[in-house]
Amino acid sequence: MGIVENLESLLPDLTRIRRDLHAHPELAFGEQRTSDVVARELESYGVAVHRGLAGTGVVGTLHSGSGKRAIGLRADMDALPIQETNTFDHRSQNDGKMHACGHDGHSAMLLGAARHLAQSRNFDGTVHFIFQPAEEHGGGGSVMVEQGLFETFPMDAVYGLHNWPGLALGQFALIPGPMMASADHFDIVVRGHGAHAAMPHLGVDPVVAGSAIVQALQTLVSRGIEPVDAAVISVTQFHAGDAYNVIPTEATLRGTVRTFKPATRDAMEAGMRRVCEHTAAAFGATAELTYMRGYPPLINNPEHTAICAGVLEAMVGKDHVHRQFPPTMGAEDFAYMLEAKPGCYVFMGNGQGVGTPGCMLHNPGYDFNDAALPIGASYWVRLVEHCLQKAF
Repeated sequence: MGIVENLESLLPDLTRIRRDLHAHPELAFGEQRTSDVVARELESYGVAVHRGLAGTGVVGTLHSGSGKRAIGLRADMDALPIQETNTFDHRSQNDGKMHACGHDGHSAMLLGAARHLAQSRNFDGTVHFIFQPAEEHGGGGSVMVEQGLFETFPMDAVYGLHNWPGLALGQFALIPGPMMASADHFDIVVRGHGAHAAMPHLGVDPVVAGSAIVQALQTLVSRGIEPVDAAVISVTQFHAGDAYNVIPTEATLRGTVRTFKPATRDAMEAGMRRVCEHTAAAFGATAELTYMRGYPPLINNPEHTAICAGVLEAMVGKDHVHRQFPPTMGAEDFAYMLEAKPGCYVFMGNGQGVGTPGCMLHNPGYDFNDAALPIGASYWVRLVEHCLQKAF
């Protein structure tokens, strides 16, 4: 099967599109120029375009033959609030905004696949090209689902892809079941009784109580879940007081919780409430937990993961497809789409030494590897050709 030859020849065009998007990054739900570029490209290929889901979302639809099956292919479009440090010609022109996660490349690859499929029509059925806003912040995937993505565009399965720095160019990784974690956030307000710092016995110190809570929360992971399971509780902020000689009345703690299983997620929230209440009480203080659920775990459907793995192995060879890749505690709002429809999400190698040597995602020196464009686009094409095979 291999890389689609036509897509290799389209590399200059795909690179031009990708670098244009990189130079004009837009944040969540503000991807107006980006969606204009995407819609204009799709229309030029002869793909029907629908706009407006989640505000700036774009869905292109392509029919071929008489087949009744339909699948969706999703790319994200938004950038991050990061000041880019790269100095190449296509660096960000929008101060404080940057494509530091490769969504410019994801969009360009899906456009490349749409262009090729519109020309070849080597499939029987319907493909929906989903260009989603606000993956980094705001849950654009959830908004698209809530606003009727799968009712307006019925499909049997939906698929996603993300570049992965450190994984060699031309290699892919995927696993069935949980592949990325949920992403929840919390605020804890610890209330005590203010006093002079030289007379602590006259007050109730929320800093001491809060410090005990920080340490006690870690036991929820080390002693509260099965050792073969995984979870992360990270307290990332601790704010209290304004003076050297005053014990404050309140302390505020904030952070994030990551889990792979819905049951573990529930257990972490319940455990945090218990730890906060009783640990604070032990110091004569009170603690109020506000737990905010974000993106759910991204869980690949086993059947569709096997389909994608087979397509990838036929395209790049078994040695280049990692089926035992460790899941990541990072989060992805494609999880909302996988809650509504079966499908699979894969990682595609972005290589090393692009931008700042070896830098990971969300780094101010990151850049998408343009050499990956025909590889990712070919995966989309081969997946469509497999899932929507023509009858002979």
